[in-house]
Amino acid sequence: MTLAAGRPSFAFAVGHRDVWRIALPATIAFITEPLAGLTDLTVIGRLGEADLMAGLVLAALAFDFVIAFFFFLRLGTAGLVAQSVGARDPAGGLIHFARAVAIGLGFGLMFILLGLPLQKASALFLAPAPGALPAFETYLSIRLWSAPFVLVNFALLGWFYGRAEATTGMALQMLVHVGNIVMSIGFVYGLGWGVAGVALGTLIAQAVSTLTGLVVVARRAGSFKALVSALPLAALLDTAALRRLFGLSRDLMIRSAALNSAFAFFIAQASREGTVLLAASALVLNFQMVTAFFLDGQAQAAEQLCGKAVGANYRPAFETALRLAMGWGFLISLGLFVFWLIFGPTLIDLMTTATEVRAAARDYLFIAAFTALSGVMPFVMDGVMQGATLNTIMRNGMVSALLIFLVAALVLQPLFGLNGLWVALHIFFLSRGLIYWLAVRGKLPALFSQA
Repeated sequence: MTLAAGRPSFAFAVGHRDVWRIALPATIAFITEPLAGLTDLTVIGRLGEADLMAGLVLAALAFDFVIAFFFFLRLGTAGLVAQSVGARDPAGGLIHFARAVAIGLGFGLMFILLGLPLQKASALFLAPAPGALPAFETYLSIRLWSAPFVLVNFALLGWFYGRAEATTGMALQMLVHVGNIVMSIGFVYGLGWGVAGVALGTLIAQAVSTLTGLVVVARRAGSFKALVSALPLAALLDTAALRRLFGLSRDLMIRSAALNSAFAFFIAQASREGTVLLAASALVLNFQMVTAFFLDGQAQAAEQLCGKAVGANYRPAFETALRLAMGWGFLISLGLFVFWLIFGPTLIDLMTTATEVRAAARDYLFIAAFTALSGVMPFVMDGVMQGATLNTIMRNGMVSALLIFLVAALVLQPLFGLNGLWVALHIFFLSRGLIYWLAVRGKLPALFSQA
């Protein structure tokens, strides 16, 4: 994104408190998502059937892979809204949000209509074992009904985090994931619904959170009627704004597709190693997911503060926000790396009663825990570029890192087995972080013009 010269500049300071005012509630909110995933896996894992765990893991991956194409509804909305805040244009932020909601509803309904073809295509690509197929089909058929709620929730979170209302965003995400945890446990152990109960708990929690979030937005405007009147049709259909949104959406879709392709390839390759190694890899991969969501708090702070700095045309705030978020990210990751090494075996035993899965998961604990360190730079830089809406860099960097990962995996896995696949994943993180860092440094002169 190149900004025209002569824009006004609005100076503001950024300190540790500003970072943590956003990062802390965002971290608390984000961490409930992998905890909900861990709970779902644990609830099914403690039934003692590796096939059920494998089916759940693959179906959740299939759903997340499809939905991730539309993660731009959160990423893009947050960046655009943050820039509107920096430019002192609150009405523009609301219009960005409304466009994202309309897109989310439309595509969410499309996913429901295309449910059966999506299930068949996912099963073909992920190749679940015959014993895991019933659980795979049951979970995915129910989860697809949650697609409209998930996508509208993306837009809601983008609007709240872009406005630095991290506490509200935290409340909505906790409503989703805590509700999911409670209902999954109740439906599986209380009602005996198995994998279907886990999927249904997620569906209900997403619906409740979406409706709650829309009510909160309406209250910000005074009422639903006032909200609608604040969104003139001409502004919603503004040609230049729509072109920018679709350009940003296209690039972020490609970025998300590349990211999820890497994880889908990882899981698919692990699946071909056998059900036990797949289940073990899924267990320890969740430790990486938890780390990522801890780091997403810092990424969220970088996103809002860097986006605000771009909107305000004030480079010192951008530089400071980047430095503070990266520094705190490394400290958090080091602590998590040590935590996984110490408590990982206990967590593995808690999550599954299958002896062979426990033993295999311990074998890969160290190399999985190391993702806490290799993943710092790419996760924080994601937030920086989302705030600055550097969509082309995000797209090209992610695709380049994916190609590097695939080459590394195809070379290393035949030589070192599943350990080689894990090393390739580290290479994916490190190369992506370095590409992003160098590209953003080179883009700064174009982002900030002389006032």
